[in-house]
Amino acid sequence: MSAHHPGVTPATRPRLIVDTMRLADIPEVMAIERASFPVPWSEQGYQHELLHNELAHYLVLRLTSERPAGTRRWLPRLVVGSPPTEIIGYAGYWLIVDEAHITTIAVAPSWRRRGLGEWLLVHLLAHAAAHGARTATLEVRVSNRGAQKLYEKYRFQVVGERKRYYSDGEDAILMTLWDVRSPTYQHFLAQRRRALLERLEGLFALQQPDEKGEKDRR
Repeated sequence: MSAHHPGVTPATRPRLIVDTMRLADIPEVMAIERASFPVPWSEQGYQHELLHNELAHYLVLRLTSERPAGTRRWLPRLVVGSPPTEIIGYAGYWLIVDEAHITTIAVAPSWRRRGLGEWLLVHLLAHAAAHGARTATLEVRVSNRGAQKLYEKYRFQVVGERKRYYSDGEDAILMTLWDVRSPTYQHFLAQRRRALLERLEGLFALQQPDEKGEKDRR
């Protein structure tokens, strides 16, 4: 049974869309970036990723109360929010042959502890698998135990360490998820997605996509 929250009705639920990151999103992405990481990426770094890195795929959580007319997206939509449109989270990966290297996941501080980081991870892994990834890898700070627990929940395994990996000197833990495209893992991912929907639909109205596709990043 889904959780419902006092004061939240179908009429007051805003819409949260998992969407492709665009250049116009970067200023809002940077606000979350600076609030989330001790050594944030630069605005120019994200511009380069979107414009010049053909291996890069970036998604955002786009909060809006408006219903897009005639838009089609490959990812499920949650409906959250209040106008104007607002970016409240983002994630990205590089697809290198059949490996998805997860580069970042972040949620705006005021929207944390609602399962939205996990919602992003579910869609990132589904997106990567749909684009041909067989494995997924990432680095995570040794001090970031919360993120490590989330990745372990999704069956990432610790495979090594990178000493002084971050520019501030902190070590990184290297984690890998094997065979993300296997029927067993896809079944697991579908189960996790359903569980998240149970958690989130009390706050957000759900709408399914019509078909797969990606928007122009520009």
